Parts: sequence; structure tokens; C-alpha cells
Amino acid sequence: MWGPAGRGVVRLALDTGATRTVVGWSSLVPLGYDPAATQERVQITTGSGVEYAPKITIGQMAALGQTRQGFPVLCHTMPPSATVDGVLGLDFFQGTRLVTDFREGVVTLE
Repeated sequence: MWGPAGRGVVRLALDTGATRTVVGWSSLVPLGYDPAATQERVQITTGSGVEYAPKITIGQMAALGQTRQGFPVLCHTMPPSATVDGVLGLDFFQGTRLVTDFREGVVTLE
């Protein structure tokens, strides 16, 4: 991901059950984003209930060989036990073909 303060590597789990891409606060702040100052909030349903998450437009984001400019993500605190920085949701895959090959252990995006 690229932001006003530079770029950084953010580990996202591919989540075909997530409608939107969600990135943890701790990954966005070092890139120069301030989720607390963002006016737009989006209602999301999590395992613990309904919450409102700040919506931030990322300058540039690359994953699975695809790059998105001006890509909107939701910001939410990730649990301390999470081994990822967020989830890559279905919004990233619009207009593409996502192939998951479980035999080969490969995910491709065309």
C-alpha cells in the first residue's frame, strides 16, 4: 500500500466472505492516514456485532499482481491474536476472475 507518508507491506487474508476490504488502524497510521479524522463511516457487521468503521481512500494498493488507484478501504481494529493486518474483500476482485487452485496451492487473479 502507498500513502501520504510512503509505502508499506500490509498482510491481508483473502476473504471471499467479506464484501469490503478492511485494514487495521496500526497498518494505516504509519502510511500517513488518520482514520480518527475521517468523516465518512460505514456500517459493518462483525463477529461481535454491528459497528461503524472509517472509510479511507488508499492512494495505491497492489495485491495478487493487480494494482488499484484510489481504492477505498474500511479501517477497523484487528484482534491482538490476528496474524494478518486485515482482509482483502470481494470489492478488490470486481471485474476480475479469481482462481483458487487447492491442488497446487495457488491463487491467481486475472
